[in-house]
Amino acid sequence: MTRFENVSVAKKANVYFDGKCISHSIELADGTAKSVGVILPSTLTFNTVEPEIMELIQGECRVTLAGETEAVTYRDSESFSVPGNSSFEIEVLTTLHYVCHYG
Repeated sequence: MTRFENVSVAKKANVYFDGKCISHSIELADGTAKSVGVILPSTLTFNTVEPEIMELIQGECRVTLAGETEAVTYRDSESFSVPGNSSFEIEVLTTLHYVCHYG
């Protein structure tokens, strides 16, 4: 799927890490919440409240989940899951376009 149809989009962007990560919150017609964004090359640590699936649209990154010692590389069209109440470190190697699926 390359598009989301019939969504509500928050006008104001979510800007994190001095602009290295910028996303917009969207809500699908069924009430499902997601965010769509871009992360510039950098190494960042994100904390989660609820479980997340990070779907990579374009780009490349290395991800280390909380409690893990080895980073895993992800590229275009791949995804990774992060448990709720956890964290992950992401090293973005090339500008990353993503969709974050919550819950």
